[in-house]
Amino acid sequence: MSDARKGSGVPAPTLKQLTPVLIVDAVEPCVQFWTDRLGFEITNKVPDNDGKLIFASVQKGAVEIMYQTRASVLSEDPAAARDLTGHSVALFITVDDLDSIEKSLDGAPVVKARHDTFYGSTEIYVREPGGNTVGFAQFS
Repeated sequence: MSDARKGSGVPAPTLKQLTPVLIVDAVEPCVQFWTDRLGFEITNKVPDNDGKLIFASVQKGAVEIMYQTRASVLSEDPAAARDLTGHSVALFITVDDLDSIEKSLDGAPVVKARHDTFYGSTEIYVREPGGNTVGFAQFS
């Protein structure tokens, strides 16, 4: 908690959930990555006038990921263009069985091969179709 909040008598806000919204060129291949390989369900879809998805969310258990197209963000706010470049994010997902995850990821571009870490996990990082890095970690 920041020093400004300490002793102020104002309680810290309660945070309930973090769901990333990843901005990509095409939503469909990203959604397919999660549903076909890892058993996620599509929980929300928003198509454009041509039926192509401009937004979608997928979920499995407590893990939820949202995707929105760059084009739809720019159509809502053209000034956002500069905010959509130069940023990066990597998703880090803990799992119970890295072997089964690794089999599901077969053929996905590997960013960092399976390896053990100094903090007690075994991990693998891949790139999903939107270009984002996704790491899966099993702790011993």
